[in-house]
Amino acid sequence: MTQGSHPAGRGGSAASLPTIFADALAPLLAPLLAAPCSAHSGAPAIAVALSGGLDSMVLLHLAHAHARERGLALHAFHVHHGLSPNADAWRDHCASACAALGVPFDAREVVVAKGKSGVEAAARKLRYAALGAMCRIHGAGLLLTAHHLDDQAETVLLQLLRGSGPAGLSGMDGANRAATLLGDGDLVMARPLLAAARADLETFAAEQGIAWIEDESNSDPRYARNALRHTVMPALAAAFPGFQERIARSSRHAQAAQRLLDELAAQDLAACLEGDAVDIGYLRGLSLERVNNLLRHWFSLRRLAMPSAAWLEQMVAQLLSARGDAQPLVSHPACDVRRHRDRLYLVPKLPELAGLRDPDDEGVIEQHAQAFRWQGEASLPFPDYGGILHFDAAVADAPGFDAAWLRAQPLTIDFRKGGERLKLAPNRPSRSLKAHFQAGSVPVWERARLPIVAAGKELLYAAGLGMDCRHLGATGERLSLRWQSDAKSVDTE
Repeated sequence: MTQGSHPAGRGGSAASLPTIFADALAPLLAPLLAAPCSAHSGAPAIAVALSGGLDSMVLLHLAHAHARERGLALHAFHVHHGLSPNADAWRDHCASACAALGVPFDAREVVVAKGKSGVEAAARKLRYAALGAMCRIHGAGLLLTAHHLDDQAETVLLQLLRGSGPAGLSGMDGANRAATLLGDGDLVMARPLLAAARADLETFAAEQGIAWIEDESNSDPRYARNALRHTVMPALAAAFPGFQERIARSSRHAQAAQRLLDELAAQDLAACLEGDAVDIGYLRGLSLERVNNLLRHWFSLRRLAMPSAAWLEQMVAQLLSARGDAQPLVSHPACDVRRHRDRLYLVPKLPELAGLRDPDDEGVIEQHAQAFRWQGEASLPFPDYGGILHFDAAVADAPGFDAAWLRAQPLTIDFRKGGERLKLAPNRPSRSLKAHFQAGSVPVWERARLPIVAAGKELLYAAGLGMDCRHLGATGERLSLRWQSDAKSVDTE
């Protein structure tokens, strides 16, 4: 544990920390103070994310003084990652510091498993989820983190080294909602020390006698941020004193540029979005840069991972230049990007279905139609075909299958093999399923996953299209078939 032993920052600058903190918090507290009081405390509640390090300990003391002055309920939340042998001591230090100030303290333990993005990213995801959960439990509508000016400079430099565009070079916002991270779209996360240098925090801690802990991982050069902090940043400080503020200024310029790009993307998307699809004809009239900007915005709205520049270039080339009757597919980790009738679609990744196995694949046993009998059930699940078949009572005077007749039939469910025909109404001709799907503009990737129901060799029902009228009646107990796809969670008639 260390107590205010680092070199002092710029002369007298630490004295402005309470003002920096209060000015940053003022516009965020206004709606909180105007809202009904928290059911948990009787006063508007805010929370501090407390790791026990220098930054968060200074933040705790600033928030404590400000909360007393403004009549706010303050909580402190700690996340125990279990990645260090000192993790228990860090939690205990935070608890003791909060007890001394009279600040309610809560902590959560998380188990970090290394994912594709590494331990650091996995720990960050779990940490923010735990902080969001504690905010909800204690009724805190505003979560404060201790990110400061040096953190902002490090973030922008890291994004620059990764080749990021304006969005990445914008750095961290002073405040934002992070529904995906925190699990709550109403919770605001604020960084009220973003305008303060770490040296100012060190001086303030020394003057106030604030004790903090040092995380040994902060000196591990294997982490990119630590390599910057201990090697690059000191060199920059020696050659360009005050560089952090100039980098922060550049990040604000990048933020302004990104806002303009977002506005343009929103206008373009509104002009070419038709339902869930984007009109490719509109895209062909735009510059490549504007197309990429629009598509990134579309992905962001759908909460999909932002594609790399190389991936986006490949997607645009394949989907915009393919011949008109082609069915190009570009795969994204979270979805498939497909084209149908000059429209772009973002299609969820669909699970493999046993009924879709290709009998031409080596080593695969041919799948036959699944036989079943209807015995009065309201619905029957067919997991091999990816959904549930419902047997609904026909409405009003609508025709339907005679219930007694249907009960006596040996039925099968299968995916179409080709050549099946369906007659939807007495005054309409019998047509192939392919023709019906084309007339209904059903995309090719959906057709393959829509099953058919037959009695012997007679087709009764095709999901996505309807029932064959040649087997329907208008009297007695009548039933209507309906398919519900598990993947889409919507009904297809």
